[in-house]
Amino acid sequence: MFSSTDLKQTKFYQEVFTEGVQEGRDEERKILIQRLVGRGISFEEIAQMLDISVGEVEAIATQAEQN
Repeated sequence: MFSSTDLKQTKFYQEVFTEGVQEGRDEERKILIQRLVGRGISFEEIAQMLDISVGEVEAIATQAEQN
């Protein structure tokens, strides 16, 4: 019989789980950037705090404005 423990050990499950975790982190990062921008913190400061590029911060902030 195939148990949930067996399922969790499959490569498919591990890949899907990892993707889900990464997507969650990405969403949390977007929310954080939106909040920091809303508080008037510069893109450069946010990029430095999160160790990402200024362009990435700009892209996320722009996308949030459009939504």
